[in-house]
Amino acid sequence: MTTPRFLQIHTLHAYSAALLNRDDTGLAKRLPYGGKMRTRVSSQCLKRHWRWAEGAHDLHAIPGAEKAVRSRDIVSRSVIAPLREAFDGEVLDAIEGEFQKAVYGEKATSSRQPLLLGYPEVAYLRKQAEAIAREYPSDAKAAGEAAAAFAKEARANFKQIREQTALPGGLTAALFGRMVTSDPEANIDAAIHVAHAFTVHEEETESDYFSVVDDLRGEDEDAGAAHIGDAELTSGLFYGYVVVDVPGLVSNLTGAEASAWETAERDMAAQVVEHLVHLIATVSPGAKLGSTAPYAYAQAMLVEAGDRQPRSLAGAYRKACRPLVADALERMRDHLAALDGAYGNGEARCAMSLEPVELPETQIVALPELASWAGNAVLNGKAA
Repeated sequence: MTTPRFLQIHTLHAYSAALLNRDDTGLAKRLPYGGKMRTRVSSQCLKRHWRWAEGAHDLHAIPGAEKAVRSRDIVSRSVIAPLREAFDGEVLDAIEGEFQKAVYGEKATSSRQPLLLGYPEVAYLRKQAEAIAREYPSDAKAAGEAAAAFAKEARANFKQIREQTALPGGLTAALFGRMVTSDPEANIDAAIHVAHAFTVHEEETESDYFSVVDDLRGEDEDAGAAHIGDAELTSGLFYGYVVVDVPGLVSNLTGAEASAWETAERDMAAQVVEHLVHLIATVSPGAKLGSTAPYAYAQAMLVEAGDRQPRSLAGAYRKACRPLVADALERMRDHLAALDGAYGNGEARCAMSLEPVELPETQIVALPELASWAGNAVLNGKAA
């Protein structure tokens, strides 16, 4: 029996003829590792697909899980735009300029960075903007001055709404954190730590030449293609790694001190973990859906629960292995055994696999049982 301060989630996902995550040149993201080039999927890409996933394990289907929005245009599109039909345009323009400064800082008009705000925070801003517009319905100058006064006290105003609201930054900020350079008090430390996924083997890539047929071209006309092009396609078996800082998660969700997580309410944290295990196993990065159908479930997933510092199993793949699930599982098994031999086994383990596997001191179950095992570890504060 161990205290699950950290949950470590290791996965193997296989994709073929896909382009899961591109760089600025349109090619697959890569990572040199162990002397070989690997194909990579960024942690940002993975997190976005998990937090936007819909269905039975939608994170925002959990009762009380407030949504959030990340954008450079929250004030324009989510705060001011809904008021346009009801109030004078010049009045709203005056308010909008000052609210931009309140949210994005003094450089709001020249170089706004995308910012993550929870729906409660957006609703609060809209309510304040509406109140100013209602007080000065035809006086843009006075409305602007009132908005400037609000902006001047923005930090104190936001602090007040954060103190009065559950999940003011939404579930996304509670899980993956946020940084607000103009208001450090609004920063939230991430409770879910996500590594970039990479192939356990050397990259497998192909330049796909393609042509487009013009449907309106007659049989007696030029039979050549209307367009030709190429795109990169890759195949790979990816190792993924996610850590759940359970005290941090409970603290972000409830407002309790992280040090008091074992006596805090943990129902929501347990539900989040259970949903997250399902999402990590079954939600794929969604690039080029129409031409590559990059849908895959995890070939294997190992969840560890323990109270000492987490450690990735990426070292199992520093030397590239063959692109076979059985080989990757063998590497994982041997690396776990080596870690246990050197450091002792301080974690409880549970796993799911499509192929037969024997991992050290690990019970093998189906995904629903694995997700429940992880959720119950958080709920009960114990794992075995």
